Amino acid sequence: MDEPDIIRLIRTGDETAFEKLFRLYYERLCRYADQFLKDSSLAEELVQDLFVTIWENKVNLNLQVGIKPYLYRAVHNRCLNSIKHEQVKKNYSNSFKANGSAGVHQNEQPLEAKELTKRIGNAIEKLPEECRKVFRLSRFEEFSYKEIADYLGISVKTVENQMGKALKIMRRELADYLVTMGILIFISMYFLIILNVDRGLFFLNGLIQ
Repeated sequence: MDEPDIIRLIRTGDETAFEKLFRLYYERLCRYADQFLKDSSLAEELVQDLFVTIWENKVNLNLQVGIKPYLYRAVHNRCLNSIKHEQVKKNYSNSFKANGSAGVHQNEQPLEAKELTKRIGNAIEKLPEECRKVFRLSRFEEFSYKEIADYLGISVKTVENQMGKALKIMRRELADYLVTMGILIFISMYFLIILNVDRGLFFLNGLIQ
């Protein structure tokens, strides 16, 4: 069974084909991720989460670049996100310590940030299904528009339209949080901590334009 057949069968919900793909690449991808993360448990968790994402989006699986390049690119991006995430959390924690933030636990986010995290998560879930898939691939997986188009089997123009729609909905859902500069800083901080630096700033720019 070659890769095009495996992908075709996975799209139809064939668990045997998915298991074959998993067995074929899982250990290799874990070793690849561990080269970046230096943590075998975290590497395994990251790769497992990737396969869960693939299965959940199997109907739209339409890889023009081939499954191997896609898998390694996805693992690479997730590893970089994880590293940036940990570094920003560390810097954030050190900043609190340096400023003598009494009564705030090292791993505890301000209440406003926790509320904002919840609101942003809820806003993302309110996006239409196809719109949400495009948004997550762009912001969470760091796919280019061309890569998203290839992955979902749609045109680049459709990706652009879906992203525009996503940002419009997010602006509407978070309108009350966008009225003061203080809250804008929290939005930026959320994406710096939860996602990564570059994408956080890009997302913020998209909301306030």
